[in-house]
Amino acid sequence: MQCVFCTMDKEQVVARNNLAYAVRDSSPVTALHTLILPNGTLPIISNSSRAKRRAIDDLLQETRREILERDPAVVGFNIGVNIADVAGQTIFHCHVHLIPRRPGDVANPRGEVRGVIPGKADY
Repeated sequence: MQCVFCTMDKEQVVARNNLAYAVRDSSPVTALHTLILPNGTLPIISNSSRAKRRAIDDLLQETRREILERDPAVVGFNIGVNIADVAGQTIFHCHVHLIPRRPGDVANPRGEVRGVIPGKADY
């Protein structure tokens, strides 16, 4: 089976550089939820070269700025990577989630990333 990210319509790309690209998430957690991916299928980010990791970081920063300009209600972000199926990875082309956050989008945002394991976000 071919990688969904490698076969997606190129018109879905919202930003790119020479080693990575960004697309909006097809099942967004919040509006403008974006994925940053390296060119070529790599299962996990640690398998990518330092140059690709830098390219991903550059696009994270560029996309973050674009989202802030586009939506002034965004005042924070979650950045996340799922590595392996046990951690929730469902598509084995590494990708970094950039999730814009707005005041009031959840009742209590404290510990949000820790919420991947029920009961661990409330500390």
